[in-house]
Amino acid sequence: MNDIGILPHFHGILCHDHWKPYYKYDCTHSLCNAHHLRELTRAWEQDKQEWALEMKRLLEKMNDAVNEAGGMLLHKEAEKWKVQYRELLGKAEIECPPPDKPKEVKRERIKRSKARNLLERLINYEEDVLRFMTNTWVPFTNNAAENSIRMTKVQQKISGCFRSTKGAEIFCRVRGYLSTCRKQGLSATQAMTLVFEGKLPEFAL
Repeated sequence: MNDIGILPHFHGILCHDHWKPYYKYDCTHSLCNAHHLRELTRAWEQDKQEWALEMKRLLEKMNDAVNEAGGMLLHKEAEKWKVQYRELLGKAEIECPPPDKPKEVKRERIKRSKARNLLERLINYEEDVLRFMTNTWVPFTNNAAENSIRMTKVQQKISGCFRSTKGAEIFCRVRGYLSTCRKQGLSATQAMTLVFEGKLPEFAL
């Protein structure tokens, strides 16, 4: 990640899946709630954790409220949701307590269940989980970023690796251009037509 030369110089808001190395970078962090919804679903369906189903529904309601408000909630309204969030986490602590520490185990951290690890993340990183409510620049998920690199993975699975670095650079240049155009409301057909006409999209002028 350092060699790519982006994150070491990035000081904006980084939306990610809580992979610990990301937290080594000096920027504001936001956690992807699509990942949380999947993990909460797993905790409910496989571990029968009732709090997980309730939290999944609460996060979805929060997202709906943000969308209905135009992308951001006022501080007072956001605090109401946070109260519900914390109350539910309090119930979850009872249903999914930390493991007892065996006397013979000397290491500081005892292995947690997946549900407990998820719960502790939601508690300890509350601001990062809920940042989407009060900042219009923060999405509920990082799906947009993952969608941008999906075609690269599809190409890799179907055609294998690139035969040269130059070929990979060309592929990324084309995909990056099309991805940016799509986010600006320009279709792939329109974007490529402009390329062959030697023109730039209006948003790039």
